[in-house]
Amino acid sequence: MPSFFKDRKQKKKRQKDDENQATNCPIERIQVSLSDNLNKIKQKTGDSSDVVIREIKMGGDSHIKTAIVYVEGIVDNQSIQEYLLQSIMKDDHKEEVNQHNVIDLLSKDIMTIGNISSITNFGDLFVSLMAGDTLILVDGVEQALGASTQGGEKRSIAESTTQMVVRGPKGAFTESNGTNKAMIRRIIKTPDLWTESFKIGRVTKTDVTIMYIHGIANDQVINEIRQRLNKIDIDSILESGYIEQLIEDETMTSFPTIYNTERPDVVAGNLLEGRIAIFVDGTPFVLIAPAIFMQFFQSAEDYYARFDIATSIRLLRIFMFMISLIAPATYVAVTTFHQEMVPTTLIVAIAAQRESVPFPAFVEAVLMEITFEILREAGIRLPKAIGSAVSIVGALVIGQAAVQASIVSPAMVIIVSITAIASFATPSFDMAISARLIRFLFMIGAATFGFYGIILCLLMMVVHLCSLRSFGVPYMAPFAPFIPVNNGDTIIRLPWWTLRQRPRLITANTIREGANQYPHPPASRGMVNRDLEEGDNNEA
Repeated sequence: MPSFFKDRKQKKKRQKDDENQATNCPIERIQVSLSDNLNKIKQKTGDSSDVVIREIKMGGDSHIKTAIVYVEGIVDNQSIQEYLLQSIMKDDHKEEVNQHNVIDLLSKDIMTIGNISSITNFGDLFVSLMAGDTLILVDGVEQALGASTQGGEKRSIAESTTQMVVRGPKGAFTESNGTNKAMIRRIIKTPDLWTESFKIGRVTKTDVTIMYIHGIANDQVINEIRQRLNKIDIDSILESGYIEQLIEDETMTSFPTIYNTERPDVVAGNLLEGRIAIFVDGTPFVLIAPAIFMQFFQSAEDYYARFDIATSIRLLRIFMFMISLIAPATYVAVTTFHQEMVPTTLIVAIAAQRESVPFPAFVEAVLMEITFEILREAGIRLPKAIGSAVSIVGALVIGQAAVQASIVSPAMVIIVSITAIASFATPSFDMAISARLIRFLFMIGAATFGFYGIILCLLMMVVHLCSLRSFGVPYMAPFAPFIPVNNGDTIIRLPWWTLRQRPRLITANTIREGANQYPHPPASRGMVNRDLEEGDNNEA
């Protein structure tokens, strides 16, 4: 046994040594010989069939060997053909080209493509190649040129499928990082909209970009996000969820502390409030930080509708969230401990229904909740054409059969159905799924202590929410700490002409709009029809 553990320790030590050697290995520079460079590229890429190498000759007597290297499928073939190959192979500059000025002549006079970078080592060369750039290598030159020719098939802009609105923009983000940033640029047309790019993932080299408005965003929050992104050391970043879990403040909580959305108008609105957006290449979901609790109950449509309508709908969402959280627990507490709090006629009807049910109310509620969660998950995974039909029919058939078999009572089926419908009213999926998990804790508290258990769980949840932070910003702001001036856009939404200040804890530049924005009607309040009649009489 000791030798076994000794061998494991030696293996771990060798792995660490290999990792240290890999990180501390010297940078291999591009060689003089074109054939050696091409052999190195073929060896590193495994001579893959989608790595295209096109060798051409330049100069007056075609004595300068040149090669163009790119990866098929992630480049724009038309740009390579029109702006690289045709420019290099035309006769205008053949007499001027020689071994000493070929790189300068290529980058400044011959190549007509937009962005060109100089590459001196193989590390940058492979990063540029795999990012969709086209490489130009020249025999006898210890340098390569990278031309920006990213392209390939991309998904077009479509309507959002997770955050739908009746009124407002319909476009949603795509998997292209450049397209997503351009959609924000079209909304916020200011040079103060700054971006910073990162390459995260040792293998995937995923493009991650943070975006903020200089002068509105808090510099301390920007530095904190920048530091947390720089600390990430992982082999792959496949979705923004990777970034979210690696930079969040608190991991031991089911409540989301970073907001995500696929709507450009939501990102623009949060940027204008001083928050920072994190774009991850390959996903249509953009992260927004810092996030607060009430942010997950707000919809983009709240700001496009009148304040009274938006307030009533927002209050309805919060009420539905509380129903999805404590409705089954309340039923368990009433039927188990507090029958005197229900009208006699109703409690007699419930008792008559439960007379033939062999399980206590808690077991009954847990069985129905788990069954509905199974149906909901199955409906998501099934093909779209039959998913909704199977989930609806399955719920009806199973619910009716369970009632007829006296496994559950009809009242419990109603409670679980109302709870499920209420959970769909929460705009944020992350907040809704956290309520689905915490619901079981409330049911345990109700089965143990009745209403006292529900109140105890609510107090514990509030204390836990008040302890959370999102990049240093209190999660329950502006309730805790209480900031009266920022409570106009929380549970209620006041008219736009009263929301003069941005959230104080998120940004230092709090002034959002000028004074006296209240809409003033014209001085003359006479009816338009009356004025027209007077004009007609004067003409007569």
